[in-house]
Amino acid sequence: MWEELARKIGEKTLLVCRRSGGRIPYRTDAAGRFDDQSGENISWWTNGFWAGSLWQIYALTGAAELKSAAAAVERKLDAALLDAGGMDHDSGFKWLLTAGANYTLTKDPASLNRLLLAASNLAGRFNPGGKYIRAWNDRDGKNAGWAIIDCLMNLPLLYRASALTGDPRFGQIAALHARTAAAHFQRPDGSVEHIAVFDPVTGEKRGTLPGQGMAAGGAWTRGQAWAIYGFTLSYLHTKDSLFLACARRAADFFIAHIPASGLIPVDFAQGADCAFEDDSAAAIAASGLLELAGAAGESRYRDAAERLLTALSEERLELSPDTDFLLRRCSVSWHDREHNHPLIYADYFFTEAVLKRLGKGVFMW
Repeated sequence: MWEELARKIGEKTLLVCRRSGGRIPYRTDAAGRFDDQSGENISWWTNGFWAGSLWQIYALTGAAELKSAAAAVERKLDAALLDAGGMDHDSGFKWLLTAGANYTLTKDPASLNRLLLAASNLAGRFNPGGKYIRAWNDRDGKNAGWAIIDCLMNLPLLYRASALTGDPRFGQIAALHARTAAAHFQRPDGSVEHIAVFDPVTGEKRGTLPGQGMAAGGAWTRGQAWAIYGFTLSYLHTKDSLFLACARRAADFFIAHIPASGLIPVDFAQGADCAFEDDSAAAIAASGLLELAGAAGESRYRDAAERLLTALSEERLELSPDTDFLLRRCSVSWHDREHNHPLIYADYFFTEAVLKRLGKGVFMW
């Protein structure tokens, strides 16, 4: 099953690459064709995921045109590196999947330069008072104390910078942020908050916000998936048992709430009459669970990942050559007007998870 699925994903990725015309997609139009964030939206947080998919399939197939297209995305992102207002906590998503993948596979020194520039910027967002990496930017400092669960996935940019340079400060910052996430984001039952708000001067925690989840006290599923994967990655880079324990608690909560269908809602707290789904949460969780299965030595996490991937492949996968996307029903936020539509990061993590299940692909984190 997994070999055939990987082959079909690879064939479609190559086809879409050939007709995409250098686009950097976020979502698709009504016809199922990619949009393009290359222009004034070049700093958008998802702009590394298409290149990540291209690199994954390049590593699988050796198709040179995929390599060229991925490298072109990386060069376009140079404009983001020069935009102070556009640089935020999501540098890992943008440069691990572009420059990081390129350097892993080709040892291109220009890619290493980009990776280290992005890591230095991310490290500069660290607030030593609260020991967190600030999330978004603003002009008046109102959200200077905001940190989000998603940032756990960007920490490997810092861990990798330490490994590449021999300078421990990058990894130290990453581990301090991960410890803050463990202390202030995860609830006793293993569920997580999306946003924690700190006093940016004293570091005192002021409260939490539901962010893209349904409401306070809910369980936003993509945030839960970020926690599974992100804490696992911090454990892999540091071997700190705290992070493995957090990853297991997050995973156990997620697994306990998977519906009978295996398809994931936007928030586990939403009612049964709500049809909002998020295939991206399922795909991210699946890839994270596969990583956790190896780290924890527990096959039940692999079994849960396979359940999620099977449900996606049987119920939500689009392999038609007439469309550009893979997964059909994603949601950015529970409060958005639109739900159940394709998103590029869902496709990336699905591709990554399928290849990981095969023991193939590139480890980009």
